[in-house]
Amino acid sequence: MPDTGNKKVLLVEDEQMLREICSMKLTKEGFNVVVALDGEEALKKVEEEMPDIVLLDIILPNIDGFGVLEKIRAHTNERVAKVPVIMLTNLGQDEDVAKARTLGANDYLVKAYFNPDEISSKVKALLHID
Repeated sequence: MPDTGNKKVLLVEDEQMLREICSMKLTKEGFNVVVALDGEEALKKVEEEMPDIVLLDIILPNIDGFGVLEKIRAHTNERVAKVPVIMLTNLGQDEDVAKARTLGANDYLVKAYFNPDEISSKVKALLHID
């Protein structure tokens, strides 16, 4: 197992099956996975848990992923504001990708095109883990 340094991943996903699959894969890879089911919980956990990276769905209850990303990037705590964020969504339209990038997303993955191994690889790449 690669040494992930027990890096903390905040997985924000309201769809149970995908949440469980991603969570199991990342945990198996040695990550400490914290989950949030909606935008409000995501914002609370990003402050409480201080994750090393956030995997963020866009279609969420309460506050959507774009709103969460905007609030993270505008946060007064610099560590929260600068946390790497990967959008993980079914929205693959160019305008959604452009909006996420404009709001400060580090990467954008369309769920239909990526499996848990590839998601894990993206997380490792952004955290500079071999």
